[in-house]
Amino acid sequence: MSLTIRPAASDDHDAVWAILEPTIRAGETYALPRDGSRADMLAYWFSPGHRVFVAATEDGVRGTYLLKANQAGGGSHVANAGFMTHPAASGRGIARAMGRHALDTARGAGFAAMQFNFVVATNTRAVALWEHLGFAVVGRLPGAFRHPVHGTVDALVMFRAL
Repeated sequence: MSLTIRPAASDDHDAVWAILEPTIRAGETYALPRDGSRADMLAYWFSPGHRVFVAATEDGVRGTYLLKANQAGGGSHVANAGFMTHPAASGRGIARAMGRHALDTARGAGFAAMQFNFVVATNTRAVALWEHLGFAVVGRLPGAFRHPVHGTVDALVMFRAL
């Protein structure tokens, strides 16, 4: 599989929405409104201060991620990111490639570390991927996420130095 990761362009919005919508509607991995409109969710993903990337294969755009400072001011040296892949691309290594790309991009942008503030604990594939990429669970938020299938579940704070 040939994979290219590049900055997202305005003409990628339809392809990015095709990735965001099923993930948001499922409500299992992101603390975003499940009924959020296309306009509102794309405005969030492409917010000022977010660097947005897409991962494209011969089948089209199959993943997207955003990279930003986790906090302003004294916390601006720590990056934060969010990742989604197209349901048809699950298990093809796209999230892993985007994770590595994000770490390299964050390091290149001068960030000293990366932190994920809210990894839903039942998202075991994501937790395993981030641990494989060197992240450690540094905090647990008991019952912080209302999962549509599992009820109230924990969210994890994950961190790694760059």
